[in-house]
Amino acid sequence: MKKIFSIVALVSFLASCGGGTQGQLVGVKGQKWHSEKPYGMTTVPGGSFIMGKSDEDLAGLSNAPTKTVTVRSFYMDETEITNSEYKQFVHWTRDSIIRQRLAEEAEIAGGGTGQGGGRGNATSINDFAFKGSANNNAGGGAGAASNQTPYQQYSKHYDPNNQRLNWDVELIWETENYPDESYVYVMDELYLPMEQSYNGQRLMDVNMFKYSYKYMDIEAAARSNGDRTNFIKTEEIGVYPDTTVWVKDFNYSYNEPMHNDYFAHAAYDDYPVVGVSWQQAKAFCDWRTLLHNGYKVSKGEQRVRQYRLPSEAEWEYAARGGLESATYPWGGPYAKNDRGCFLANFKPLRGNYAADQALYTVEAKSYEPNNYNLYNMSGNVAEWVHSSYDAASYDYFSSMNPNVNNPENQRKVVRGGSWKDVAYFLQVSSRDYEYADSARSYIGFRTIQDHSSNDIDLNQPPQ
Repeated sequence: MKKIFSIVALVSFLASCGGGTQGQLVGVKGQKWHSEKPYGMTTVPGGSFIMGKSDEDLAGLSNAPTKTVTVRSFYMDETEITNSEYKQFVHWTRDSIIRQRLAEEAEIAGGGTGQGGGRGNATSINDFAFKGSANNNAGGGAGAASNQTPYQQYSKHYDPNNQRLNWDVELIWETENYPDESYVYVMDELYLPMEQSYNGQRLMDVNMFKYSYKYMDIEAAARSNGDRTNFIKTEEIGVYPDTTVWVKDFNYSYNEPMHNDYFAHAAYDDYPVVGVSWQQAKAFCDWRTLLHNGYKVSKGEQRVRQYRLPSEAEWEYAARGGLESATYPWGGPYAKNDRGCFLANFKPLRGNYAADQALYTVEAKSYEPNNYNLYNMSGNVAEWVHSSYDAASYDYFSSMNPNVNNPENQRKVVRGGSWKDVAYFLQVSSRDYEYADSARSYIGFRTIQDHSSNDIDLNQPPQ
């Protein structure tokens, strides 16, 4: 009996130590993964290029001298983020806040916590009760016993101890269909007071639409030996665009139709969003990562790389589209083609806005894309990038994936020029800036995502 026990113990030892590896070094396999180009993005293969102004532009050379730099591969939005795409962010934030308030009121009304109502219409505010804490859900991690994706589960997604929101029940918007008084109370506090309403419309208080997220200053943490918790930052950002920029940006000018309709009316859904600050653009990037990861985790797949704003070098490299030392994304040096048609939306001919067949912005997929299939890298709206503006930054930044972003410097670079700019600002090497908390009627943004490949483009357009 003792001999049999020894043999069993030996087999158990070999099985636990060697497993199916037969004692060989085979490595640890990660989750199933394959490279996937995100919807609406194009691949920008990495490579080297000459960044900065040509020596003919003596004024520009003072803050953008030529320098050979290299960037890694990445995916980039083919167009600027549109009103329709940004509305998805606004609506998700709005609905999250409403469900949070409803769940809190359900607790006060005696609904407590539990599974809430089934999918469909609510019969009382209790149907919006929290679905239990995250700790009731196998630790709240990926693969937990829930039919909700992580971006739907929590009232504040960065807090794993938070209660889970109930997304199974549809929100009720028609006042005559509100199920009970508690629901009325919650919805009423989200709208502007009656004295601030006019034209028969009752509008929501968009100042309540705030997105909360956390991030870590990895660069500062990597250079410190301290506890990394000291470098984790919390942000809470109002997400609704500042529609008043159409009035505030232009004195003695009638732009009320743009103020009233540009973000609200479906006619402008495919136009680039404006009135968004650099801080709001950063919050959008975090939410887009959260949204995509929610789906991936629900399928048991590898998380995606984060969406982010491009660095100044990445933006200029992408805008050039593989053309070395070109003035514009289409080459240059002129803003017209051989038939005399303007190639971008800007302010031509000493202020003749209509000469390029557009008065303000145009749809995001207007004009011809560059060789990387990127639309309106020059003109239409200028674009926020991740970098801080420093006139001397080209003199000291790295030649490999250069980026200068000083958290203390609130001047953030904008690139590409806009519908109200002269041709000089459309040049791919021209630099401008705006303050991070500012919003303008002529500044939008597009996002990028790091690519897993180290393939490079030797300045050849993609086939």
